[in-house]
Amino acid sequence: MFSRRAFILSGAPLLAGLILPRYAFAAPQTHTITMESDTLGSKVWFGPVGLLVQPGDTVRWEIRSNVHSVAAYHPANEGHALRIPEGAAPWDSGYLLNPDDNFEVTLTVPGVYDYYCAPHEFAGMVGRIVVGNGAAAKDWSDVPDDVRAAFPEVGEIMAKRAVHVGE
Repeated sequence: MFSRRAFILSGAPLLAGLILPRYAFAAPQTHTITMESDTLGSKVWFGPVGLLVQPGDTVRWEIRSNVHSVAAYHPANEGHALRIPEGAAPWDSGYLLNPDDNFEVTLTVPGVYDYYCAPHEFAGMVGRIVVGNGAAAKDWSDVPDDVRAAFPEVGEIMAKRAVHVGE
């Protein structure tokens, strides 16, 4: 029978590290989504508009131009429909006014998270984050057609890992 010292010296932990999947040891990451507009402010978007992350990763939204916000689709945010996983905490950045202003959220519950920019939601400034395997709730409330059309499909996000406006 091996003692703990003999086990450690035998290289068994190194062997286990080689055999177990690499993602099991991946450290949480921070992903950046920019909030942008054209020079006239007539077109607005999140970049990327769709993003795949792992549970425990942090998403950081940074303003590049114009005035923006980022809020989860959740009844706590202006009575919006629930479009994040049940049990996930909603967020609302409030208005971000200056270039490089930012807001961060760490997402731990797997699923699909839809979010919007309060002043530009109906201009199609919405986004989607897939955390983990991307299973979405089946009883999500719908959003207006013009807003819904701006969301990338979950399958596209899973395949590309990041979807940008115009792809």
